[in-house]
Amino acid sequence: MASIGSHTPRPLKAVSDERAPVTTTSSPSSVFYRLLVIRAFNAYWLLTFFQPDEYFQALEPAWQRAFGDASAAWLTWEWRLQLRSSLHPALFTAVYWIADGFTRLIPSALVIHLRPSILIAAPKVLQVVSAAASDWYTWQLAVKLYGRSSTSSWFALFMTICSPFQWFCSTRTFSNSLETTLTIMALYYWPWELFSEREAVKENPKASVLSGPSSHSPSSSPALRPINSLRVSLILAAFAVTLRPTNLLLWLTILITTLVTARSKSSAINLTVLLELAREIALCGSLALTVSLLSDRLWFGEWTFPPYKWLYFNISRSLAVFYGRNAWHYYLSQGIPLLSIAALPFVIAALYRIPKVGSRAPDLALRTLAAAVYAMVTALSLISHKEVRFIYPLLPTLHILAAPYAAAFFTRPAPVPTSDASSPEKAPRPQLRRKGLLKAALALNISLTAYLSLGHQPAPLNVLAFLRREFERLHPAEAQALPPFSADQGHHGPQVELFALFLTPCHSTPWRSHLIHPALHARALTCEPPLHTNPDTPERASYRDEGDRFYDDPVGFLGRELWPPQENQSGGESMHPERIPRFIVGFEGIEPWLDEFFVRGQGAGLGVHLTRAWEGWNGLFNEDWRRRGKLVVWDTGVYGG
Repeated sequence: MASIGSHTPRPLKAVSDERAPVTTTSSPSSVFYRLLVIRAFNAYWLLTFFQPDEYFQALEPAWQRAFGDASAAWLTWEWRLQLRSSLHPALFTAVYWIADGFTRLIPSALVIHLRPSILIAAPKVLQVVSAAASDWYTWQLAVKLYGRSSTSSWFALFMTICSPFQWFCSTRTFSNSLETTLTIMALYYWPWELFSEREAVKENPKASVLSGPSSHSPSSSPALRPINSLRVSLILAAFAVTLRPTNLLLWLTILITTLVTARSKSSAINLTVLLELAREIALCGSLALTVSLLSDRLWFGEWTFPPYKWLYFNISRSLAVFYGRNAWHYYLSQGIPLLSIAALPFVIAALYRIPKVGSRAPDLALRTLAAAVYAMVTALSLISHKEVRFIYPLLPTLHILAAPYAAAFFTRPAPVPTSDASSPEKAPRPQLRRKGLLKAALALNISLTAYLSLGHQPAPLNVLAFLRREFERLHPAEAQALPPFSADQGHHGPQVELFALFLTPCHSTPWRSHLIHPALHARALTCEPPLHTNPDTPERASYRDEGDRFYDDPVGFLGRELWPPQENQSGGESMHPERIPRFIVGFEGIEPWLDEFFVRGQGAGLGVHLTRAWEGWNGLFNEDWRRRGKLVVWDTGVYGG
């Protein structure tokens, strides 16, 4: 596989945008290094919480694998029932091992202060590389389709860098983020030359379009041979499908379009392409499947196939709808607009009228990419549970399709070259127009990016930093412990105190990946789905998880499930003060309920006197009423220190 930076992409039939050429001395490698810097800045200033899967489907299982069962990681039901591929958290397991090894080189006096910061930052390093690669391959695929000197290819790069959704998600540890990177890489290496071999077939009807370079390829081009490019593409696509089975929808569209196109050629080439495609799909798919099976065998300790279990529980058992239902038009009315933001007019224009370059291969490639968008959005719209990040892998494709419309709207053709324009530096360049609208679009994107990165839901991360620092202050010896951890340090061992109780909606904060210390014993409300029920039954419809039960009747829940009375020897009632936490964490809306229980209600005899120890801003709004307002930490006053 060619490395990023050394590989120079080959435009299909040297297509270029003659009406607005761009002359630049930037090499692909220098652009990639700049993208690394941009995404490092992106990751450093991304200080907000988005979705629990960022932590519970990647970092928590990786933490448990890296530091052992006693590390107190929180494994959700999907991992206990083997619904998830181990490949994604395995990457972060390696990252944690490397980071842990590095922290052991730090002087012991500094470990308590530096180790948590290093372990929290380590996964972001991997995401910075992934995000930069996503941007770079988006640009390089645009270069393949529009030409290196075209304004459209540079606008594709500009749009992906300035995309608020890309900025908000690309450096997060979602499997969707890695899926997006693998998808655009696979699309770049897909041999679009298959679409432009009609003339070559006439010269040699028995030749395979996969066995060697295109007859139109410059002999000096270092591009991969079509057969090697196809293999790289299929392997990347196979791993993307392994991570997220819904990615198969995109690749079925690509493959079907390729086969339909192949049928338009001579019967000899048609048969050859079909046989070679079938062979390569079988070989590359088997390779990815073997790696996945071995990884899952090592991870779970038994042979298993997570994609099947994912389909069984989420589709057959209808457990996906337990996490929400959306209207059929969600991806049209909300998904694509949220992905596109200021670029939405150009995305709509591109999907309504697919851009044309005027050459067979790029035109068919663009039509194929648009067909993949149509197919994936249509298929996912049939599933009740929808989230915008499920169509995130389409974002690079949308930028590529929309780039010609954005370039035509914001630039005018370069002036005719003059006689003194003998060097690239003196060559005329496209001129910007409608600068006011361009500035307004940039202002919208920057403002939205800044708010989402800094101001919308920062409290779930900040509160864990507060709890971690308090634990390090109160229990410095336990905070300096390094792996391997003993059983009495973990979540299941005896604890001196329950350090924090989270009375929040389930998974409202990250967990051990930010709490770090296994001796920091914490408890949170759970939200296990009704695995024991059947779809469309009264039992399923009436099921309430622990978080639901708390918000249904907060005061009753505290007295019934958290601190129930027990009969003592004299026949009276006594409580369990050992289960009272040092800190209670919740959104400020629950404070009246806490006061009612601990001051005037059943918990008045527990000796709890709540005082606010910390509070954090959590944004201007929240779609979930339970998460509105500040996030607060109350000191119960039960423990000293």
